[in-house]
Amino acid sequence: MADTPRTRAAIEAVFSDLEAFTADLGEADWPVQSYCPDWTVHGVVAHLLGIEEMLTGWFPESAEADLPFHKVAEAMPALAALSGPELAARTGEVLATRRAELAALTDEQMAQGSPTPVGPGTYGRFMDVRVFDFWVHQRDMAMPLGRATDDTGVAAEIALDEVHQSMGYIAGKKIGLPDGASLAVHLTGPLERHIYVAVDGRAGLVEAADVPSPTAELTANSTSFIMLACGRVDPQAEIDAGRISWSGDPELGERAARSLRFTM
Repeated sequence: MADTPRTRAAIEAVFSDLEAFTADLGEADWPVQSYCPDWTVHGVVAHLLGIEEMLTGWFPESAEADLPFHKVAEAMPALAALSGPELAARTGEVLATRRAELAALTDEQMAQGSPTPVGPGTYGRFMDVRVFDFWVHQRDMAMPLGRATDDTGVAAEIALDEVHQSMGYIAGKKIGLPDGASLAVHLTGPLERHIYVAVDGRAGLVEAADVPSPTAELTANSTSFIMLACGRVDPQAEIDAGRISWSGDPELGERAARSLRFTM
């Protein structure tokens, strides 16, 4: 279950980051290719706003309700037609409306059952997924532009949580961790965290005490780890830059470093 104060703080952080980012973009920045293959910087901002416009004025009746995706299709042509400065102004308008709506929701409403992009959950859980989406997309735009980002804080923690809780799936289905094997992931910064996965018939998250001698261990920069899991950066480039490395079983460690992608 989502931690409502944490979720609210993270939403505010990613909203503020996007507003500041778009306000600082020059004419030549908007058409730059982002790390999303199909979108420029302009396209990424339009996508984020299209989802927020979909959520404006909508609240789930239950976890089985349908998401109003038709509203995204309706919003996108107008957003795509805006100039860069117009889209930056629209960013402020849409996010101001969403801020007001979210501020008016009680903690009980945040805990209301809701569909989410990752299955039935709560409205607060949906907002955590939105934090993840904003956080990753901000870097999709900032990194090719050479813009610095602050990769610490509650929004970064929530983005990392999305990868962390998927590590059983990643280890089992993407890395192909064999039965009886285990993997430790050591994130050294900007966020520090240790993640452990073992396979006992099925891959799953475990505690450090359960794997005193992991079969393989990855050591990674936390931002690189998240972006690799999202398929945004080239594993070889991250290996060459020293932002991800491995020890223990060399074949399994290298396979893990190259096979973290579980979403795009």
